[in-house]
Amino acid sequence: MADTQTVENGLAVETAPRHRSEFRQHFFQMLAAMAVGMVITGAIFTTVTGVTTWDQATIDYPTQALLAMAAGMSVPMAAWMLYRKMGWRNTAEMAAVMVLPVVLFLCLVWFDVTKSAQCGAYCVVTVAAMFGLMRYRRSAYSGR
Repeated sequence: MADTQTVENGLAVETAPRHRSEFRQHFFQMLAAMAVGMVITGAIFTTVTGVTTWDQATIDYPTQALLAMAAGMSVPMAAWMLYRKMGWRNTAEMAAVMVLPVVLFLCLVWFDVTKSAQCGAYCVVTVAAMFGLMRYRRSAYSGR
């Protein structure tokens, strides 16, 4: 998308389409950092536990799998945010919305509602939580 600019008082001022583009770009960059973290975490976890598939790992080690995924998604995303100079407050808030939903999924395992870690559902919830926080703090994530 091309930069959209207007001129006010002799200065170029970017208009809304650029802000939406920056928001979208930041969202997908954070999503990519999370995805890379998930893949690496899954590979390390299955290697360490000796299971052959991730599905088996989520059944044999559901608590550990959820905690590993929470860290595996949050750490690279937080590192990316700090690299982009988003600040400690924004980074801490985003890490919190990524990690807090794991409590619900841990309770599902601990109270025998499910035998599997339900990592897929956890990941969907964290992406929605990340998007929700970004929308709530739109100005921090759209370059305004």
